[in-house]
Amino acid sequence: MPVTGPTVTRRQLGRRLKALRRAAGMTVDQLAVTTGGVSQAKLYRIEGGKAPVKPADVWALCRIYNADSETTDALGKLAEGTNGKSWWQDYGEIPEEFELYLGLEMESAALRIFEPERVHGLFQTADYAREIERATNIGPSVGEDVIERVVSLRMERQRTVLNRRPPGQITTVLGAGALARQVGGKRVMTEQTDRLREVTRLDHVDTRVLSFDVGAHAAMLGAFAVLDFEDPDDPSLAYIETYSGARIVEEDDKGTLQRHRAVFDSIYRQATPIERYRQ
Repeated sequence: MPVTGPTVTRRQLGRRLKALRRAAGMTVDQLAVTTGGVSQAKLYRIEGGKAPVKPADVWALCRIYNADSETTDALGKLAEGTNGKSWWQDYGEIPEEFELYLGLEMESAALRIFEPERVHGLFQTADYAREIERATNIGPSVGEDVIERVVSLRMERQRTVLNRRPPGQITTVLGAGALARQVGGKRVMTEQTDRLREVTRLDHVDTRVLSFDVGAHAAMLGAFAVLDFEDPDDPSLAYIETYSGARIVEEDDKGTLQRHRAVFDSIYRQATPIERYRQ
């Protein structure tokens, strides 16, 4: 049975409203002029599934699109499900794309992850996470209180995703550098490696390591994740983080998602199950 929540509901509603707009032959610019008080930015956020949506806004858009009453009622009810509070909202402000990703990660049926330089956040110990955050959050306003809040969110994220029922399948390929790099020193890395092996014993978790002796490989351009969903109305996507932000790539984005899927399949075949990996 599909797992649903406000993030997936917003995404479903946004796609359906976008399809109605296109069927009506309207651009976002034209629609913003027609609706008067609804800005382009708000329309993009609604169609991108990035914000709660009021049923009144849905009804107004459906009138403009000449949608029938059955469609309007169905989308209005869907809008009611976009306003639920997500657990991560207790941790303060989170970048918009990552907030969207958290909801999708929690509700995915299958999650494929490649991380070349660090252990992925779903498997980090608290001490390892602190060292990563101290190293990567280099701004002068980032104090220990901010770091502790990020670590706490990460631990909650792990509990939410790994203990979800029904569970989603999580398949991870780590670069050998993620285990070779002594983040926090020998004790922290020993505990982190033990944690990885422990989590991998779960039936729905598969962790592999891409050893150095593999040489050049298909994923040398960096980390990414591919998410699949049980509901056919929720298309697969890829999530790519950069220093300037994150990008979510869906099925219709010029074959980019399929290239990421092919890259992951390639490195998965070359990687060694962590149970058998020796540095």
